[in-house]
Amino acid sequence: MPLALYALAAGAFGIGVTEFVIMGLLLDVSTDLGVSISAAGQLISGYALGVVIGAPLLTIATGRWPRKTVLLALMAIFTLGNLACALAPDYWTLMGARVLTAFAHGTFFGVGSVVATGLVAPNKKASAIALMFTGLTIANILGVPFGTWLGQAFGWRATFWAVTLVGMVAFAIILLLVPRSQTAPEQSNLRADLAVLGRTPVLLGFATTVLGYAGVFAVFTYIAPLLTEITEITGFEEAAVSPILLVFGGGLIAGNLAGGKFADRWLVPSVLGSLVVLALVLGTMTLALHSQVMAVIYVGLLGAAAFATVAPLQMWVLEKAQGAGQSLASSFNIAAFNLGNAAGAWLGGVVIAHGPGLGAVTWVAALLPLSALSVAALALRLDRPTLGEPAPARS
Repeated sequence: MPLALYALAAGAFGIGVTEFVIMGLLLDVSTDLGVSISAAGQLISGYALGVVIGAPLLTIATGRWPRKTVLLALMAIFTLGNLACALAPDYWTLMGARVLTAFAHGTFFGVGSVVATGLVAPNKKASAIALMFTGLTIANILGVPFGTWLGQAFGWRATFWAVTLVGMVAFAIILLLVPRSQTAPEQSNLRADLAVLGRTPVLLGFATTVLGYAGVFAVFTYIAPLLTEITEITGFEEAAVSPILLVFGGGLIAGNLAGGKFADRWLVPSVLGSLVVLALVLGTMTLALHSQVMAVIYVGLLGAAAFATVAPLQMWVLEKAQGAGQSLASSFNIAAFNLGNAAGAWLGGVVIAHGPGLGAVTWVAALLPLSALSVAALALRLDRPTLGEPAPARS
């Protein structure tokens, strides 16, 4: 794999830390800024909203720029946004800085996916996307725990100072390693790009992404209470949650790389198969949580099943958007992942608060990837009559 892919992974690492580290610092932020924990929690929702809004806006605004220039501009926004977080004097300034930082998220992964596929041979495109997203998985395993420790030990602002430094390093690495030869602007206009988004297969691809990832976050958002409160007999102590989440992180890396490898050879079967596996893991997880050993195993399986879907879904949308507007479609799909995160967290909360309760979250969540599977099957059925060329070998 070209070194430029590792430069993209470095940017993904920084963005991943920024998105998720706030979860471990909510109490510190709420105490320091004098707001409630629930208000501090809205910093997560604000970030997700920034991703959903910023992805299409920034992608459209930079559509005619060379892609390397776009990536550098996004890392600059990311770095300045984290600097603003570190210096924020009050809650609303911090919220605004979080939203600003989030604007870079969707477009970075969207444009980065297009750049990554242009750096490798056609039979390695999905693996290239997976390698870029490995930075996000490593952020969850190493960056977020370290950032949480740093914030708790030296104040939450120290974490954002550290991430600002990561942004500066990622900017320099992208500047040095991403070749100019891969940065030619798309030969398309805004009207053509938006027309791509209106294609039925592309829209169904977005819907598949939203539903699939809603199932993941319906469970992952509440993983701590699921591990500690599912039963008074076999529930874990709270101190065990962090080490167990390392198993989840290991599953993320394994599933991400495996999903990319399979999608390189069999794209459509990988999309469908990864959704089936995710539904099976979620559907049987409730039973596993009554055994501590099986609970740990299933946390790892959830991580693997969750990220095994990422590269196939991203590659699938890119292929459906072939010809024009790939960067915009790719960025919209990243926004779809985040929309799925928000929807899944909301649904899990509804199940817990209004029934059937915490123990049912996993099997209710399993219905979402099954719905995604139905949407994907519909997309394939509608697309079949329009296929005028031989399908690629991997699909």
